[in-house]
Amino acid sequence: MTINIRRTALVMAAIGALVGVPMLSGLAFADNKHVAEALEHAKEAVSHGKQGHGDALVKHAEGALHHAEAAQKDVKSPHLDEGVKHLKEAVEHGKAGHVDVATKHAEGAVTHLSEVK
Repeated sequence: MTINIRRTALVMAAIGALVGVPMLSGLAFADNKHVAEALEHAKEAVSHGKQGHGDALVKHAEGALHHAEAAQKDVKSPHLDEGVKHLKEAVEHGKAGHVDVATKHAEGAVTHLSEVK
């Protein structure tokens, strides 16, 4: 009888681990949703910048900046802070018509945002 109880307890613990670990890792990912969105917008900004589309670069850099700043409320990371700085520069230079410089800053943002854990 004690063998059945131990086996049942072991099975329940295994099931709990299989269900619980993915749920907990999903919660960690949910905290970084803004980081993921910022990264996607920053990548779009780079893509448009390389095509010479300054207006689209600015639009996506602003979207990335919005999400990155929202992420700063929950995530403390020097890479996130650097990403925000690059995005601000990308927006500023993009609005001034300096598409090449804005693209370089958007690339810097992608580099840093990719490192946020």
